[in-house]
Amino acid sequence: MPRILVVDDDPMVGATIEVLLQRQGFDVTLADGGETGLAALETQAYDVMLVDIFMPHMRGFESIRIFHERAPAVPLIAMSGYAFASSASPSPDFLRMALELGASRCLRKPFTPEALLTSIRECLAGGSAPKDKKEAP
Repeated sequence: MPRILVVDDDPMVGATIEVLLQRQGFDVTLADGGETGLAALETQAYDVMLVDIFMPHMRGFESIRIFHERAPAVPLIAMSGYAFASSASPSPDFLRMALELGASRCLRKPFTPEALLTSIRECLAGGSAPKDKKEAP
């Protein structure tokens, strides 16, 4: 049974992902922030990590970099729901930045269950799908 580490500070998002993945037969560990996720990573081996980019305390970018350094062989899927208040102002591509820091795939929140499962399955299979695959609402 593949082990998935889910790191997200939003309890509803984390719980939703946890239930969805458990129903698909995955062993899920839910962490409510970067520090908790890193602690979990030190105590257990995982097949895939899902990490939110924007979290309090340890920022997601920092988490992604550290997670990737500590477990470079474990695929990391970066998630972000961050949106700027003004669509007229140029916005940095945070998901692209996450890929540069070591993420294998990226998902833009809200994403569909199918998009999440596809990204996880591609990571587990070592798939050759584009690294920058993003799910838009």
